[in-house]
Amino acid sequence: MAKAKKPESSRRDFLKLSGIGAAAGAAAIAGAQKPAEAAERPEKVSAGYRETAHVKTAYALSRF
Repeated sequence: MAKAKKPESSRRDFLKLSGIGAAAGAAAIAGAQKPAEAAERPEKVSAGYRETAHVKTAYALSRF
């Protein structure tokens, strides 16, 4: 019975090369993206304090 011929490339070599390929692809994608510019952002409208009729009524009832 003859010995089975061993494949020339091993599983470990394949995993090493696939890891290197994935890292190179991620680096290429990260390098291709442009940083977002601040001028493109819409201004935020504050939802903070507003003196509405309800607030005025609350002030009047609490005697501020």
